[in-house]
Amino acid sequence: MGFKPTASKKMLKPDVRYGSLLVSKFINCLMLNGKKSVATRIFYSAMEQIKKRMPDADPLAVFEQAVENVKPTVEVRSRRVGGANYQVPMQVKRDRQQSLSIRWIILASRNKTGRPMYLRLADELMAAYRREGEAISKREQTIKMAEANKAFAHFAW
Repeated sequence: MGFKPTASKKMLKPDVRYGSLLVSKFINCLMLNGKKSVATRIFYSAMEQIKKRMPDADPLAVFEQAVENVKPTVEVRSRRVGGANYQVPMQVKRDRQQSLSIRWIILASRNKTGRPMYLRLADELMAAYRREGEAISKREQTIKMAEANKAFAHFAW
């Protein structure tokens, strides 16, 4: 029985335009129903849009900084101790930080309706770059949750 390679770090190839692994990961996360060409077009159109609206900044740098700004440092995880569930604050591993950051930016873009996806994505990326917008507020919320549940930190394993 042959095995099918899965989408993992080893398989991920840098994207064509920027030669960045982060960009290809973002495009893969943006993709719906296996339509990669659509996801790629949306992403590159969003980058064009950023270039238009922020002519002095490099769109790739804006994108990378936006992802960096959204990364959470702590999060809460459910932990069952003696029949009670506690929200235990924990450090977030680097890979998960990136995944959460990408996920939140895409979710925030998808939640805004009434405009083409590439415009919504460009807006959200620029907002995250300026440390504002829905994805950043999601990050703040997560950190606040962890702060509020600091009392249960001793349950961390």
